[in-house]
Amino acid sequence: MPIRIDDETKEKLRTILSQLKGEVKLRFFKPKGECRFCDDTEYILDVISSLTDKVRVEVGWEGSPEAEKYKLPMYPALLVHGERDYNIRFFGIPAGYEFGALIEDIVDVSRGRTSVNLVVEKVVRERIRKPVRIMVFVTPTCPYCPLAVRAAHKLALISPLVTGDMIEAMEFTELADRYNVFSVPKNVIQVDGKDVLEYEGAGPDAFLVAKVLEALGEEVPSELTNILY
Repeated sequence: MPIRIDDETKEKLRTILSQLKGEVKLRFFKPKGECRFCDDTEYILDVISSLTDKVRVEVGWEGSPEAEKYKLPMYPALLVHGERDYNIRFFGIPAGYEFGALIEDIVDVSRGRTSVNLVVEKVVRERIRKPVRIMVFVTPTCPYCPLAVRAAHKLALISPLVTGDMIEAMEFTELADRYNVFSVPKNVIQVDGKDVLEYEGAGPDAFLVAKVLEALGEEVPSELTNILY
């Protein structure tokens, strides 16, 4: 059954999107082959862009020069860009609970900043010195998954060295099987393109930063530990 957004939800969205400051570009790239939820994803993006003049949707295809530019590992892929091309990515449909994560990302990207503890932001800027990719496997019915996705996306907004990926496990079953995704959210942290650390569950932003530092082989600074415990 196709996804539909009712009028009441649209009005709530309109109020939220009225907070946008700068322009947001939602770049959606479709695969060459079959795509079960691409029409639903385009519908979601069209609804969002119809409620504000600050959001522009661009649709492209796997193999296009624009898609190659972003070195996307799989499709469908949705990129959330603003004043710069943030590494905030959705692989699979941003539906169910993940729809809320997408809306919050749009608000953050439009502002060019996110709401995190100042200590967390400082540690991310100063201690992450290598390319890090955070993959968060989710399902649309998981109520805890958006917390993990948002944490990864916040870090990606703060640091250009961080890539935050939401991966819909039911759409990318082979990848989910590779990482033994039996419950979600399942988090995989890569450093310099290599798998380093995996764990299940969601936590506050500081918890994810501590996990990233662990993957990097860095000591967790006391100021971050004080937030966690």
